[in-house]
Amino acid sequence: MTLEVILKYPPEDKLPQRSFNRQRSFNRGRLKKKGKPASMPSRPREISSLGIYHVVYRGVNKQRIFEDDDDYGKFLTVLRKYQPICGYKIIAYCLMSNHIHLLIKPGEIPLSRIFQRVIPSFVYWYNKRYERVGSLFQSRFRSRPVNTISQLFTVIRYIHQNPIKAAICEHPEQYRYSSYKNYFGSDLIDNSFVRSMVNEEFFFSYNCTENDDQCLDIDDERPRMKDERAVNIMQRLSGCSNVTEFQQLDVKLRNEVLYDMWMAGVSVSQANRVTGISYGVIRKVIASARHR
Repeated sequence: MTLEVILKYPPEDKLPQRSFNRQRSFNRGRLKKKGKPASMPSRPREISSLGIYHVVYRGVNKQRIFEDDDDYGKFLTVLRKYQPICGYKIIAYCLMSNHIHLLIKPGEIPLSRIFQRVIPSFVYWYNKRYERVGSLFQSRFRSRPVNTISQLFTVIRYIHQNPIKAAICEHPEQYRYSSYKNYFGSDLIDNSFVRSMVNEEFFFSYNCTENDDQCLDIDDERPRMKDERAVNIMQRLSGCSNVTEFQQLDVKLRNEVLYDMWMAGVSVSQANRVTGISYGVIRKVIASARHR
């Protein structure tokens, strides 16, 4: 049974309830200050019909925000601390070295106010530990509303596969700093809605399925290059003049070239475009080479 079949007619009592009136009123309130002209506001965030948001928060100047296990653990501790205070629910997460992914359902307190508590608390601890001062995260987080149940499951999978996309590991279970491995046993994760729709076996299988999901993400840490330059790199490393010749290479040689292209700054999605090799195959090649 596919996810599409399961989600075709979800029972009404299993649909998440909307929770955005407070967010709207809060945004309107920011523009009205008695006796002062309204300043130019930030672009208002889109409202989710399910009250659920995919949030990405990146380190300032793309710098690392987690150095070791203690840093990752402290951030999760802070999330737990403010859960009952702010009333939010964490549906999925993945902490990468220089950014975080959260799938979050705010309660009465809007997203901006939540992160005005969570982020400074972690940064205060981090700065004290590393004897530093100043900002650690970019000032404004990015968010995208989740508006359908199918989109919700897609975003969860995308978040759990983020380390695979970054060629850090080959399977979500191998990455320690996401909600995947202990999804149905963590006190931080609210899995009640997911559990009401699918069983654990289906959930883990779905989250490991190869896909071309495109969700909210940070810009690639690598400098962006034009496809023409990526093609030149492919031709120089492989000796091939076109895509057809490249696809006819011996598999071992092809994989070595794909890894060398990645090392030269060609992103996985770009390598997919200029070589015609599938996204999933390229990810596996890079992950395998990095762990040899």
